[in-house]
Amino acid sequence: MMALFSAGAGATISVMPYQWTPAPGTAPRTCLILWPHRSLPRWGFVLFIGITCGMLLVPLLALLGTGALWGLLPFLAVAVAAVWWALSRSYRSGETREELCIDPERAVLIRSNPDGREQRWQANSYWVEARIYPKGGPVPQYITLRGEGREVELGAFLSEPERARLIIELTTALSHARAGG
Repeated sequence: MMALFSAGAGATISVMPYQWTPAPGTAPRTCLILWPHRSLPRWGFVLFIGITCGMLLVPLLALLGTGALWGLLPFLAVAVAAVWWALSRSYRSGETREELCIDPERAVLIRSNPDGREQRWQANSYWVEARIYPKGGPVPQYITLRGEGREVELGAFLSEPERARLIIELTTALSHARAGG
């Protein structure tokens, strides 16, 4: 989902791991969808496991026909299974998704967790306040939404620069919603 594009002259532009639909201020209702980074795509996962298996098998060629092969093979299989399990667990944690929809009346945040549970928060968009905590939160540049007596986090899995950019866009979207779209 995240890609890097060359902008010429050595510059690189990164695509943010979130998307506004439609852009803030262009319609009465705008939605923000956020997701964690994916540094290793699925095809990279398969390739990595394949290369790992291949590299582990090369030294075993010298042991073909000996009893030592059968002594080492279970340990190598456990090592590959452990890498597979760790990468699979990482993928499951990356299935987190946050969706914030803002219109002139309501702001609704739905967080979909990797285990399938959903957490929902909503408030009158006129009174919703987007805050950023440069320090003191669980992560630097911590973003929260506050409304109707509750404060919820947004995009804690984003990087610091992404959260710094997101707060500007989020404030703009809330301002347009307060103005009636």
